[in-house]
Amino acid sequence: MRTITIDGINVEPGQSCYVELNVARLPSGTQITMPVHVIRSNEPGPIILLSGGMHGDEVNGIEIVRRFLNKNIAGKLLKGSIVAMPIINVYGFINFSRDVPDGKDVNRSFPGKEDGSLASMVARVMTHNILPEIDFGIDFHTGGASRTNFPQIRYEFGDKLAEDVATAFSAPFTLNSPLIKGSFRETAKDLGKSVIVFEGGETLRIDPKTVDNGLQGIKRVLHHFEMLDKSPAAGKTRVFTESHWVRAEASGLFRHKKESGKKVKEGQTIGYISSPTNDYSVKVKSPYDGYIIGHNNFPLIHKGDALFHIGM
Repeated sequence: MRTITIDGINVEPGQSCYVELNVARLPSGTQITMPVHVIRSNEPGPIILLSGGMHGDEVNGIEIVRRFLNKNIAGKLLKGSIVAMPIINVYGFINFSRDVPDGKDVNRSFPGKEDGSLASMVARVMTHNILPEIDFGIDFHTGGASRTNFPQIRYEFGDKLAEDVATAFSAPFTLNSPLIKGSFRETAKDLGKSVIVFEGGETLRIDPKTVDNGLQGIKRVLHHFEMLDKSPAAGKTRVFTESHWVRAEASGLFRHKKESGKKVKEGQTIGYISSPTNDYSVKVKSPYDGYIIGHNNFPLIHKGDALFHIGM
């Protein structure tokens, strides 16, 4: 078994270690660090990254990784190792924000640069300290901008290891998700690593069902790779090869008739947009047969805003 080295700290088989990766300082002079928990068994096996908080306001992912650590699930490892990072974007977390203070998205700033923007520096810490040490990862996210996502796994179809991990995770929905330029997943692939994404719930809210779904998925993955002796039974997974957004055809007050997780048919009314002065009311109809994998919860919308994400 090889040594795991993070920021110059060696973690040998059978050891556990807590590392605080230095990122940068706040204007006040306070040093911001990125917390990393490394838990290793004595037997060789996969080194798996569990990460949350890439976007600081996506607290469901943070809670999933925190709960995993709190329950000491990794303490029962039969083989392999876990690298657990509850909060990647500490700046966004303390400011209730998706992004870092410079307004940039960490998940569009990979592989990062030492002399780049703050988001780029956060990305560089991940690229140089974490990705070289792992075999694959599960990155936990939620819907953004007042949108709720039904629990789902996303990965780029054709990646065999990612497919294996996603199948073992067994989320209710699985979605083909091509790599995005500057993303964590793209950089991971460039380094020969596979990272899948779990999405569930919405920003700034902890949804117990989403958290439970995430924890159960982790256990199933660990069991699949013979790292745990048992796991929850897998439920039915619906696989979508493509997805499309239904956007608002008018501005006004929005209310949904159908929500995430529900099956819809082409032409079915799934929501309404109404004038606040009651001048008009517009039906929102599904252009597709499929399932709603995400929906907008914000009541005030503008023409062109994303309302429903439908998987087919």
